[in-house]
Amino acid sequence: MSITYDVKVLADSISPDGVRLTTLQCRYPRFIHSEMLRHRVFSHSVASSRAIPTEKQIERVRNDPFVPETFNKRVKGMGVGEALDLSKQHACREEWIAAAEAAVIAAERLNEIGIDKSRANRLLEPFIWVDDIITATEWDNFFALRDHPAAQPEFQIIAQLIRAALKVSEPESLGYGDWHLPLVTDDEKFEADDNRVMERGGLSVDDLKLISASRCARVSFDTHEQYEEIQRSLDRAEMLISSGHLSPFEHVARPIEDDDALVTPWCGNLRGWFQFRKEFPCEDNFGALMAKEETTS
Repeated sequence: MSITYDVKVLADSISPDGVRLTTLQCRYPRFIHSEMLRHRVFSHSVASSRAIPTEKQIERVRNDPFVPETFNKRVKGMGVGEALDLSKQHACREEWIAAAEAAVIAAERLNEIGIDKSRANRLLEPFIWVDDIITATEWDNFFALRDHPAAQPEFQIIAQLIRAALKVSEPESLGYGDWHLPLVTDDEKFEADDNRVMERGGLSVDDLKLISASRCARVSFDTHEQYEEIQRSLDRAEMLISSGHLSPFEHVARPIEDDDALVTPWCGNLRGWFQFRKEFPCEDNFGALMAKEETTS
């Protein structure tokens, strides 16, 4: 099956105050990812060029590279003109695929020499698709800029798919104290809600928060779509915390309550939702935590 643009809703929640929080898994061409990061109200966990084996990326580019759907005329400014005629479209497609094959050959040579994948994989980035887990409460500005004729054509496609996914998804109503938990199964949530199971050493809500963040982080390794055993998820969460890699913990959140004593209705980049990340000391400056530990050791 060919790789192509895709959007899946991983979790969709609405707070008692009517603020909607959605986590999506989005697949789009890797070369627009830097532009996606310009939208700073989004929390991201994304497939990593440093973590995915070069052999796997080479296979994907060779078998199913990203190729633009159309090739358009050059115009002044940042936009694109009308589509080229069919003969030129074909010529451009052939040149693009030849460039992808050249990148594959270079990556293979570097891989044989033994270079690290964080460098070899960079040569392949213009031709690969990327999975990005995005959590946000705010989408209007994104749509205004990216679902627009002046936007990069590839960006228009993914923005339109996100808009459509949000339109058909029905958010789950959560109360104060309930948690938005992407990639946690219904069975796992039930186990944490069952006091009889809890008494036997079963899952707690704190466990679910860690599991959710950890599984969002798995997208870096390109294995997030496979179910993962609970203990492995918990072990990774502890590793992320100890190393200061807390961005996956931004996908997990609960509705803000009056006693949260926040100056504004914002917590990090989310409106009306308290991020799990904010529960960790020095979450905004891991260096300060390290310095504190050195002082006390």
